[in-house]
Amino acid sequence: MKIQIVTDAWEPQVNGVVRTLKTTRRELEALGHRVDMLTPHGFTTIPCPTYPDIRLSLLARKRVTRRIEEFSPDALHIATEGPLGIAARAYALRQGMPFTTAYHTRFPEYVQARFGFPLEWTYRFLRWFHGPSLAIMAPTAVVVRDLQLYGFQRVVLWSRGVDLDVFCHQRQQRLDSTPPIFLYVGRVAVEKNIEAFLKLDLPGSKWVVGEGPALESIKRKYPEVNYLGVLKQPELAAVYASADVFVFPSKTDTFGLVLLEALASGCPVAAYPVTGPLDVIGDSPAGALREDLREACLAALTIPRDVARHHAESFSWAAATQQFVHHLHPLTRCATTSEGYGEARSPL
Repeated sequence: MKIQIVTDAWEPQVNGVVRTLKTTRRELEALGHRVDMLTPHGFTTIPCPTYPDIRLSLLARKRVTRRIEEFSPDALHIATEGPLGIAARAYALRQGMPFTTAYHTRFPEYVQARFGFPLEWTYRFLRWFHGPSLAIMAPTAVVVRDLQLYGFQRVVLWSRGVDLDVFCHQRQQRLDSTPPIFLYVGRVAVEKNIEAFLKLDLPGSKWVVGEGPALESIKRKYPEVNYLGVLKQPELAAVYASADVFVFPSKTDTFGLVLLEALASGCPVAAYPVTGPLDVIGDSPAGALREDLREACLAALTIPRDVARHHAESFSWAAATQQFVHHLHPLTRCATTSEGYGEARSPL
């Protein structure tokens, strides 16, 4: 099958959405599918306000149209709600072409945290964007339910996996600081709630891996913390394997691939009992989920590393990709007969 995936999130960004799409492409090609990634590469872009590492494509409509027509996909998947996603959505609706979409990130909660906009404003836009989709793929059962409660229809589960060969249970000494070592990996931004971790009174030392708009202010406020930039996967795996506890302070992530990467590397998790950690950890002894994050960090110190690894082994990218393929709607299927299919006026 010829599968075209449209995404505004792509390299050089380093985040869960990009890793998910890159790995899904690899798995799809291994299954014999032909995949075309329609990304910001080759487009004129500008930095996203307050997030310069995210590039927004300009004047995308004609080029997106040409790319879709040249590839002539059997299935069209629109992964993000940015300029490329909007242009692809508009083309598909004009042509009566069925498509699927994905909900990767709790965008309304992020916008509220960063700018104070009411949740309903952003959810109204998202309902407009995803409304014609024949399947809205969400990463966890909790997110599926939440979207349904906000009025989304045809929401389906598309889970995530972890590369168990790259992230493996081999103790490393990459982090040369006082043990126990507490580690955060991810975007350094206000919506990640990173200060909830950094302000904790914990024994040993703390490390932050990643970049983001809040990095410089965080460094000034917490100079005693150790900082690393964005790392490639092999080095990141060594960092996970060097830490004693992976701390995940976010309360707004839909899944959190870094949770699986840490567990696969034998690093137990400390987190709040919210969406993401609940879906990945659940009732497993591989992590400590507490309303008191310090209590969770100290409890996670007692978790054996092989318990963390064993839990991660139940998450497979192959199985997640089979879910993805199952939800795709090839263009030969009911191009104009799906209930509710058709353009709607933007709420913005």
